[in-house]
Amino acid sequence: MTVDHRLGYLESLRAALSVVIYPVQYVVNLPVAGSRWVAESLATRQALVSENSRLREENLLLQSRFQRFAAVEVENARLRRLLDSSIEVSDRVLVADLLAIEMQPASRQVVLNKGSGHGVYLGQPVVDASGVMGQVVHVGPLTSTAMLITDTSHAIPVEINRSGLRAIAVGTGADDELELAYVPVNADVHEGDLIVSSGMGGRFPRGYPVGEVVGVQLDPGEPFARVTARPSARLSQAHEVLLVWTQHMTQVRQVITGEPTW
Repeated sequence: MTVDHRLGYLESLRAALSVVIYPVQYVVNLPVAGSRWVAESLATRQALVSENSRLREENLLLQSRFQRFAAVEVENARLRRLLDSSIEVSDRVLVADLLAIEMQPASRQVVLNKGSGHGVYLGQPVVDASGVMGQVVHVGPLTSTAMLITDTSHAIPVEINRSGLRAIAVGTGADDELELAYVPVNADVHEGDLIVSSGMGGRFPRGYPVGEVVGVQLDPGEPFARVTARPSARLSQAHEVLLVWTQHMTQVRQVITGEPTW
């Protein structure tokens, strides 16, 4: 062994034996290596499954947050339009949310989350960023009910913005239709004319959009034309509205209650 250690006489023999023994070693180690590979594969697969599940949860959470952000962005846009429109309506307005919609035959009313505790009064105009929506017909301490301009019981003094022709816009019970009452057959009114509030009676602010003429029907046997209009306000899409204090009602309240000028 000493001679072999110093001179390496048996090195070639050991090399030949290693070649012969290697298959035996490989076969002997195969179960151990296989079990190790299976264990590593299972661990890797479990890690991938866990990571995949975590990523799905994160993706769902991010999607829900994105949808919420999109909804907030739309809501902010609506509120900006409302606040921008308030400059044209009055110095004093109050934003109210719709709590419920009461859709009975020929009746169009909504419930608002503002009441007498917020200064809301009977007959108060209700508008959105696009036009007149209606007026308050019932006031409670915390909530109020507004009748929309499409309600068959509602009427508002209006005028044709182009010609100055005055008329009364009444509700038809349909969500998207108004009718101008008592318009003479020879009146200067055409499809596409803008209808605005005339301010007569002092209840609604003057010059605020009410609708657009969409139909003019003339019957030679009738003294009045049938004029229909589409409301400017988004009656079926509104989520927030503006309660408006008109100058006339503000002055009346000041006389009655002695309130200071707003």
